[in-house]
Amino acid sequence: MMKHALLIDPENLAVTPQTDFPLNDRRVSGNPLRTTWNCYTTQDEKLFVGVWASEIGSWKVVCDPNEEEFFTIIEGVAKMIDEDGQTTTFHPGQGGVIPGGYRGTFEVIVPVKKYYMITTRDAG
Repeated sequence: MMKHALLIDPENLAVTPQTDFPLNDRRVSGNPLRTTWNCYTTQDEKLFVGVWASEIGSWKVVCDPNEEEFFTIIEGVAKMIDEDGQTTTFHPGQGGVIPGGYRGTFEVIVPVKKYYMITTRDAG
């Protein structure tokens, strides 16, 4: 159990990053490298906090209905287009919420880096 505050400095992350690419069946444009520095996970693994970055590209997003994310853009520009066609563009300093069950497209227009906090809840 953590007893002290945790500094998350996107320019000096003390955790080993994990990298991936969009799955072939979800890729819309490009093949962007995505990097995740997960800096904090609760003991029950229901809360995750860290920094995420991506190169330019876009992919389909299908979120778990029991998982929600709050994020703040550190640098770059990203756009989310939901399955109804509503577009929301995020710039540095702006935050957003991805609700449980979200479906749409995530597009990185300018290489992006963001803080994230993901929470999960029990189904039902």
